[in-house]
Amino acid sequence: MDAAVERAVARMRERFGDPLTVTDVAHGASLGDFPFSRLFREETGVSPGRFLAAVRVHEAKKLIGSTSMTFAEISAAVGFDSLDAFTHSFTAAVGLSPGRFRRLCGAQGAEPPAPEPGPSPRFGSVAGTVRLPPGHGNARVFLGAFATAVVQYPAVAQAVVDVPSDRPSCYSLRDVPEGRWHLLAVAVAAGTGHDPHAVRTGLVGGHGTAATTVTVTAGAVTSAAVRLRPACPADPPVLLALPELDPPATVVPHPGCAATTPAAAAPGREPAGAGRLRLVPAAPVPPGA
Repeated sequence: MDAAVERAVARMRERFGDPLTVTDVAHGASLGDFPFSRLFREETGVSPGRFLAAVRVHEAKKLIGSTSMTFAEISAAVGFDSLDAFTHSFTAAVGLSPGRFRRLCGAQGAEPPAPEPGPSPRFGSVAGTVRLPPGHGNARVFLGAFATAVVQYPAVAQAVVDVPSDRPSCYSLRDVPEGRWHLLAVAVAAGTGHDPHAVRTGLVGGHGTAATTVTVTAGAVTSAAVRLRPACPADPPVLLALPELDPPATVVPHPGCAATTPAAAAPGREPAGAGRLRLVPAAPVPPGA
């Protein structure tokens, strides 16, 4: 990561509760606003302002889930000027209001938000394999198609996939609106020791780099491999309220990824077509791959 962006990210994560502006952060990185914003987007996939807003909402999620602080106290602690502004930003990014998110954290009946494909009448599918980095046990993976490089509400399509430690698993996202989307993934992996569930690791990833998008064509299946890795400070925080990602004790290995056909059209939707895509078998990864 570029040293200037690294300093900027560290400042945002340390001082999110202060009244920081993008100009403040750019000056701290010894750059002007425009060159800093361009460099930051190249490195992280999002603008500095969006990254800072994501850090604030993410810190609010942690406080809501782990403390009894009031929402007004949390709003002030993470740098919002008013409770109304905080509530609006939080709900728009997480997909749940602060109150519903606290109930979700407490297993009090709230559910994570469903995908919102939007009004497009034309849909395709995205399919491929998901692979873990070496040194991890089984993982449960959330995959979604998003308009930006941030895992935030809404996903236009989403799925949860169990992935074994030693080979890729297949996935399929159906009813993805025609267009260009960021394919992003979040996972929790078990350890590899005597008690695999004693140590769990959060992983992130997607298809390609932060700037890479997947092009979806109506009635067709787009192939896209997903690779997971440990998170780094420059990764935009995960904002969407996710389902529980408890790693499975066992994963039934797939002999291969079957041909994938777009789902039949729902009422009022254009038929997805009969295009087929045969994907690479889910074989063990050779050493050094």
